[in-house]
Amino acid sequence: MKKLPAVATLATAALLALAGCAEPPAPQAPQPSTSESAGGSGDGAAAFKACMVSDSGGFDDKSFNQTSYKGLTDAVAELGIESNEVQSSTNADFAPNVEAMVADGCNIIVTVGFLLDDATTAAAEANPDIDFAIVDSNPEGSADLENLKPLLFNTAESSFLAGYLAAGMTKTGTVGTFGGLQIPTVTIFMDGFAQGVAHHNETKGTDVQVIGWSSENQDGQFVPGDDPFQNIAGGKQTADTLVSQGADILFPVAGPAGEGALQAAQSSGGNVNAIWVDTDGCVSAEQYCPQLISSVYKAMDLAVADAIRASYNDEFSNEPYVGTLENDGTGLAPFNEFEDDVPAELKAELEQLRTDITSGTIQIESAAQPK
Repeated sequence: MKKLPAVATLATAALLALAGCAEPPAPQAPQPSTSESAGGSGDGAAAFKACMVSDSGGFDDKSFNQTSYKGLTDAVAELGIESNEVQSSTNADFAPNVEAMVADGCNIIVTVGFLLDDATTAAAEANPDIDFAIVDSNPEGSADLENLKPLLFNTAESSFLAGYLAAGMTKTGTVGTFGGLQIPTVTIFMDGFAQGVAHHNETKGTDVQVIGWSSENQDGQFVPGDDPFQNIAGGKQTADTLVSQGADILFPVAGPAGEGALQAAQSSGGNVNAIWVDTDGCVSAEQYCPQLISSVYKAMDLAVADAIRASYNDEFSNEPYVGTLENDGTGLAPFNEFEDDVPAELKAELEQLRTDITSGTIQIESAAQPK
């Protein structure tokens, strides 16, 4: 969900990219350690190594790093290949960490997040014999690099459903969203959410207000600080501000900092709830499940595993993968503990909206959508 976030089948464990995380370890660039999975297909598998570099959220961010990392571990378990991974603590770690994976002899390196764009592109250009895939970015010039595959997700579609859901569930008539940083992989969620609320107002005659983001002005509320995605306290401060303005459903698109919104909901005595992003929050942040109406998921684990599998089978291509409602690459997670609270009529409307979006009957406007 970064440089930074549904009702396809209303089920997936791929939800992912979000909230608090343990202190990430220091960058491992000097001497990365590899891990070889049990099983596999013999010498060929043992000779192949898949690697991953996180952004500053780390692999336990309950969000998109964690879900992407699951794709790596799933591929290792399936193929019996070797793997290595390195967590980034700051933006300055990106290029050295990618270079550490190059030096370690990785056959494919998956980088996680829009903020690793430059480091990934530079490494791909310098190492044409190594496959690269990047989650949540389509770097400029990547079409000219046969060894760089963008893994993209049109979360404007699934967030539209989330906005409609929020508008149908609010009791105060006000819902709020905020981001970690004003970058396309964040604002795409916020655009879809605001437009879903607007569609509910238009079709149902309601007057639900969205605070924290204006699609028309492309301006809104973001977590403060030099490292906003890690600023859980700042996320709670931002959420508290929205709650004080009447929001009773929160849609944080802020990586680990989004946990602050879940804390605000949890402490509200049942007056405030939330919709998570990237992963099914009831799986990745289960302690907050009683406050989560649903989540907008991105099937990053499946996309990452597919890219690694293609590289292993010598079938890798630089054609971008785009997860949509139609191919279940994004969608709404189950309602979990809200299953009995979401009206049957609203559930049916969400299913129809999914059909209308995939058919093109409903057009979502967001400059951040994958082209």
